[in-house]
Amino acid sequence: MHMLIARRVPVKDLAWLSFAAVGTSLALLTSCATSQPVGSPRDITAATSLKEARSSQLPPEKRAADYLLAAALTAPELESGREETPARNIYNTAAAELTILLRSADGGRLWNHPFTFAGDKATYHLQLAPAGYGIWAPDYFTAFKPPAEVERKAVKNLNTQSGVGGALVGVRAVTPRENFAPFKGIAAPVTATLDFQGSEAILALRRPAKEPMAKVEGKLRPLAADYTAAISYYHPPSNFLAKKLMATFQPGRYEDKIGLYFLQPYDPDRIPVVFVHGLASSPFMWSQTINEIQADPQLRERYQFWVFAYPTGYPPLYSALRLREELAKVDKLYPNHRGYVLVGHSMGGNLVHMQVVTVTPAMWERSMGQPAKEVLAGVTHDSLIYRSLIFQANSRINRVVFVCTPHRGSETALSGLARFGRSLIALPLALTSTMRQSLVDVDLTQFTGSARRLPNSVSGLSPNNPSLKIVNSATISTPYHSIIGDRGRGDSPNSTDGVVPYWSSHLAGAKSELIVPGPHGSESLLQTVAELQRILRLHLGASDAPRADVAQASY
Repeated sequence: MHMLIARRVPVKDLAWLSFAAVGTSLALLTSCATSQPVGSPRDITAATSLKEARSSQLPPEKRAADYLLAAALTAPELESGREETPARNIYNTAAAELTILLRSADGGRLWNHPFTFAGDKATYHLQLAPAGYGIWAPDYFTAFKPPAEVERKAVKNLNTQSGVGGALVGVRAVTPRENFAPFKGIAAPVTATLDFQGSEAILALRRPAKEPMAKVEGKLRPLAADYTAAISYYHPPSNFLAKKLMATFQPGRYEDKIGLYFLQPYDPDRIPVVFVHGLASSPFMWSQTINEIQADPQLRERYQFWVFAYPTGYPPLYSALRLREELAKVDKLYPNHRGYVLVGHSMGGNLVHMQVVTVTPAMWERSMGQPAKEVLAGVTHDSLIYRSLIFQANSRINRVVFVCTPHRGSETALSGLARFGRSLIALPLALTSTMRQSLVDVDLTQFTGSARRLPNSVSGLSPNNPSLKIVNSATISTPYHSIIGDRGRGDSPNSTDGVVPYWSSHLAGAKSELIVPGPHGSESLLQTVAELQRILRLHLGASDAPRADVAQASY
């Protein structure tokens, strides 16, 4: 096993590091221009070539030749690749900036076909390495971004890997949008490396999370990478708070945004971890958590991270149905995918809970009597109401984690403020019409506290809601874990996270239960992240049994 040097730097120090790096480069270039003895003569020539390659006044072919010369001159001096030297910095910068130039110049005219680049001092014949186990297909990404240009407000620490190659964020954004791709495109860490044999050069787009060590210039070396930049590419919009509230109070406006989103290109070899957010929240809440989890090299190599997005004003039973449907789409498109791990926070945990239990008509009839029997008899099995109320446990889910989840509801949902908020939630007409037609014989007071009010997310979290009792009466079909906040008071089992009391979040039979000293929003707490990492490592031991070969995804 090769030991790699990973860096975990607070984001607040990123500006200082960037300034220092830029200052070092400027000092190097300045010393070259004034003939000061910094670095080897090859480094000085390479730095001059790199400076010329950055001139936007030159044609892209000439700039590419200068980038290649800078990399070719410094490649023999990479040594182990672990040491930060002027040669490695020049090589890495040249590889990264050449990749961005070739992909973007003239609409990609120079991309992914053999090309000869002639400069004043050298001529190179360049081709891109084809897709392989640790190499991306050249045409998969539509753009590349330098990590320094990615906003990182949603994360606290910077997870990078020191080594050889230009660290980049690869972005695939195509129209029409592909299945499970975020609306702004799908992103992944990429490391650009160059190998030379005389005037022949090969540019490889490497996958550092999958293969952190690679043979570059004939020697196995650690690859440079920026894992935080890729997850930070999905930063919240400027009107983030307004959109969260709108998705709660007017969920119908976000119906077309409901879905499962891959935060990395699909990988048949990795285990999918699906994160589900809670009430008045969004998938962006998981950025910090995912960033910290993937700081562990083993976890980022073995897992891929997805999120489920939904407007949180909808009744939990309906949102759980939509999650069920999204997972079924994955099963259809990628039938041999690895079994899921699901992580749900708050109401998202309720949605997760409803993926791993089986609810039958008899359970509703025992709880609500004749009205439930009449409702189910009056709708077809493919109707929205029936599919929301009656469901099977998903056998492809192999483990779940509940974070601050109100399995038995929360008395907060009964408060005056909650009643006021509930009255503001406007469900779309199509959904309200369906519910009114199907629930005409049901006493809605059991669901919402009012005979005239239809169910929504707030009423769905009331301790009096019969759906919670029914779901909790069913056996969970897969190993499960609980993470519960107590605000640091150490008073469990009489504790609360400020929203969900222990009596609601506790589940007997959990493989583990951890009390963390945080509030309801404890999903990114250090203790929570450490527990998620522990659970995911534990899961690896249970999921390494031999399995059938998996067809590669089409990228």
